[in-house]
Amino acid sequence: MNFNRCWAVFLRYFYLFAKLDQIADLLYWPAIDIVLWGLTTLWMQQQAGASDLALIVLTGLIFWQIVWRGNYEISVNLLQEFWNRNLVNLFSTPLKLTEWIVGVLLLCVSKVGIALGFGVIAVYVLYALNVFALGWAFLPFMAMLMISGWVIGFLAASVVIYWGQRLQMLAWMTAYIFAPFSAVYYPVTVLPPWAQKIAWSLPTTYIFEGMRSILRGGAFPWGDFFICFGLNILYLFLMIALFCKTFEKSRSKGLARFE
Repeated sequence: MNFNRCWAVFLRYFYLFAKLDQIADLLYWPAIDIVLWGLTTLWMQQQAGASDLALIVLTGLIFWQIVWRGNYEISVNLLQEFWNRNLVNLFSTPLKLTEWIVGVLLLCVSKVGIALGFGVIAVYVLYALNVFALGWAFLPFMAMLMISGWVIGFLAASVVIYWGQRLQMLAWMTAYIFAPFSAVYYPVTVLPPWAQKIAWSLPTTYIFEGMRSILRGGAFPWGDFFICFGLNILYLFLMIALFCKTFEKSRSKGLARFE
């Protein structure tokens, strides 16, 4: 693996960040969600008298942005090559698929940092709420959610690289298929029994449940964290393997058919 080529992939997509639509996508929509959810939960908090409701919901919102961004940067940047008719050009170079993957993951980490910093500041300025009330648990939780986002991203990318742009909507939809089962804003117990079984098979569920537990005075959920870690590593390995396999099958059929 050549790190210079990985870095070139990172720069290839990072330079697109200078475009107005990219900035709006990274900052505008999270800002709208923070304003709408923040005002709604403040009103609900006043009605119900639950002093921690706004912090729990807004922390869940920011955490979900990490998952969403992890998924988005993998699947949508792959689609960029479809839209620009550059897929054949890109992989006719010495660039390896693993180097493309590393470059995109580096991009994901950087843009998650930007989006996360913006969200934390917005929540504090608008509502005087400190998302870092989680303490040191914020960092391992953030890492696990980012990996979960990568898992979803590689799943969506596997479908797109095999079937092409006719299924490109999955780049945006896939993460939200898992959102209801991840218990982002509510405990798993509100789900029907069949949905709870799905929820506990997802690594994201353990993080959101742990986040609410800590914000309500509980201890760090080590057991749930290690289950989440194990599921993330297993799913990430499987999804990267699936992506590599579908890519090779697609390349054997000819990547030019997507252009």
